[in-house]
Amino acid sequence: MKLTRLFTAMAFSFMMLLSFNANAQEFKGLDKSPMDVAAFPSDYKDANKLIKIVYSRPQLNGRSVEKLAPNGKVWRTGANEAAELTLYVDMMLGKTKVKAGTYTFYVIPGEKEWTAIINSDLNVWGSYFYKPENDVARINVPVKSDEDSLEAFSITFEKADNGVHMFLGWGNTRIAVPFVK
Repeated sequence: MKLTRLFTAMAFSFMMLLSFNANAQEFKGLDKSPMDVAAFPSDYKDANKLIKIVYSRPQLNGRSVEKLAPNGKVWRTGANEAAELTLYVDMMLGKTKVKAGTYTFYVIPGEKEWTAIINSDLNVWGSYFYKPENDVARINVPVKSDEDSLEAFSITFEKADNGVHMFLGWGNTRIAVPFVK
């Protein structure tokens, strides 16, 4: 009797082991455009953030910025999902007051200026489903050029008078989007 129970327990354990291996998870490799976060202040010890953006970082890989983010077309501000911007306090973008919350952040590249857009839609893939009627705020900002080229699309923040500037850079292109408290 004890031997039968032992064999039954062993058979059950063996079947569980086989079923566990048959259902093992397969994890995909690293994304070609890894996700990143930029915030202000950037110090992780400071829990009192003003602003944060979650975005993916495409690489040029011999291509031009204009090919990947064409002039005159809404761009998701990165790769994959549209960038998500979180304001932890009410802020002004241009002349528009934007309440604290999470939004989608788009841009429309141009030769001399880019349009930065805060939109109320969330969980959006790319800019394929962009709806201008859900725009919360827009501002046009001048384009500058830099000697140093950035291979990976990058975003950073710097303190500014009464707020913070969000800097976007890729290739030799640079723009600064002012947020005012």
